[in-house]
Amino acid sequence: MTRLERLLLLLVLALMAADIAGVLALGVGIDGPAYGRVALLVAALLAGAVFYRTVRPAPPLAAMLAGCAFLCAFSAAGAMLNYLLLPVAGPRIDAMLAGWDRALGFSWPMAAAWAADHRLAAAILLLAYGTMLPQVALLLLVLARRPQNQRAHTFCLAIALGALFCVAIWTLRPSFGAFSVYVLDPAVASRFHPALGPDYARALTALLAQGPSFLSPGEMKGLIGFPSYHVVMALIVTRFAWPLRALRWPVLVLNLLVVISAPVEGGHHLVDVLAAFPVAWAALALARRAAAPSRTPDLAGGIRPADAALPAA
Repeated sequence: MTRLERLLLLLVLALMAADIAGVLALGVGIDGPAYGRVALLVAALLAGAVFYRTVRPAPPLAAMLAGCAFLCAFSAAGAMLNYLLLPVAGPRIDAMLAGWDRALGFSWPMAAAWAADHRLAAAILLLAYGTMLPQVALLLLVLARRPQNQRAHTFCLAIALGALFCVAIWTLRPSFGAFSVYVLDPAVASRFHPALGPDYARALTALLAQGPSFLSPGEMKGLIGFPSYHVVMALIVTRFAWPLRALRWPVLVLNLLVVISAPVEGGHHLVDVLAAFPVAWAALALARRAAAPSRTPDLAGGIRPADAALPAA
């Protein structure tokens, strides 16, 4: 197991420990069978990674399976932690963020009206908005097949760090997005069908007020408005795809559409999108630092690189 893989494992174990502590402290019910299925999937993926690393060596396949195991485990544990932090979340700041948007000259109701009047453009943005998770999965597969396949794990770490930064910021000052602030004109609302609508916004505000009572991986909602984690993922995917000539420009164009779609289809404030840029930069910088070869003393008193197989992002 490489140093970076140990770090990913420790990260998941720390999240799981925090989740267990939170569940016990709050007395929240959990969907045991559903989480058991997630655990079995993660165990199967890890078993496959070990098999293709030791019994029938196939490093690309081992890297891909290990990365998939991490992302599955991290997603389940991270989403649970986000819910468990609801009772301690700070004051909601959507009204303030909406004011910042207006100061920047951005109006979410006007963006919604534009989308309602431009059905084809709205459909393209809706399609782009829904590609984020498939993009992560596809890029993990591609990176694992590269000669320096440990870059796949650096990518996983960057995605995870971006999520943790967003959860931390959100817990201090929660927000759900512009669609939780504004009520659209009925004529616009009847023609505007975004990925996330007013019913979703009402469910989020109710969760913040009441806290979680039962947790199931199949019913988890994306809580975070500011910063936009959707945009954070888009930026991280674009950065890791950039060295790959076949993917560079298609991914860049697609994720430009994702960034544009976040306020429209995702109901975000414009400042949610802007805040995603420094968060993505911090996640990329920290992941690159973690993956950089460390230098340790050798027996002759000099220094030698350790984990030299871990390239920078």
